[in-house]
Amino acid sequence: MNFDAETKANILVEALPYIQEYYGQTVVVKYGGNAMINEELKDAVIHDIVLLSLVGVKVVVVHGGGPEISEMLKKTGKESKFVKGLRYTDRETMDIVQMVLCGKVNKDLVTLLSKAGGKGVGLGGMDGGLFKAKRLTDEEGTDFGYVGDIVEVNPQPVIDTLSKGYIPVVSTVAEGIDADTNYNINADTAAAKLAIALGAKKLILLTDVRGLLRDPKDEETLIHKLKVSEVPALIKEGIISGGMIPKVDCCVEAVRKGVERANIQDGRVPHSILIELLSKVGVGTMFN
Repeated sequence: MNFDAETKANILVEALPYIQEYYGQTVVVKYGGNAMINEELKDAVIHDIVLLSLVGVKVVVVHGGGPEISEMLKKTGKESKFVKGLRYTDRETMDIVQMVLCGKVNKDLVTLLSKAGGKGVGLGGMDGGLFKAKRLTDEEGTDFGYVGDIVEVNPQPVIDTLSKGYIPVVSTVAEGIDADTNYNINADTAAAKLAIALGAKKLILLTDVRGLLRDPKDEETLIHKLKVSEVPALIKEGIISGGMIPKVDCCVEAVRKGVERANIQDGRVPHSILIELLSKVGVGTMFN
């Protein structure tokens, strides 16, 4: 699609009020799913983040790395195991999770940001006591292994990184405070907790669906906006169910604890972050 110079200028002018709204504000982006493994989508996300940073938005990237972890486990002859949607993490798996998330995935993202003209700095959840966690348990006493539940966030390492003009790239491993271990942390949860601690204006959870759908089989039933007070009724009706419940819970917690808006949006749409933040069109489901 080719635009003439005047059309391009008009697009930039239309983005101006949104740039003004987000200038100096913090936006936390949970980066995962297809947007992390499809090269075209990956390139679009990286350039969105760099552009936002260059126009004065404080972007914080929180990433998972499920496919990369599964691939590394396969190489070592170890099978991936999931319990209630979470990766069961024994001691050997925890070593691989930490190596992949804090090492390869994190530093690859920092490199991509640099190549796109940005300045990324990798942070592990253990750095500066950023995330502290206890072993995750549920009401049924399910054993998830070394999967953690964040009990404390120290946002100072991220604040310091942002203050120097860098883009923090945060891996979701936490320091254990109940045992001599680190813990694997769900990336959606980590992003929400960090957004709260930073007083972020916006939380964006990139996923592989359009957003919250009234009918999961029909993408045209997307719910564009939702007040957090409406969520319990939708759970009761079964509209919010399965793997969408924890994502919605993250958004609800973030908004209730001070984040102005939270989004579940389609990471399969190129430049979905820019469309959401710098246009009136928007993407996905916004909670406020």
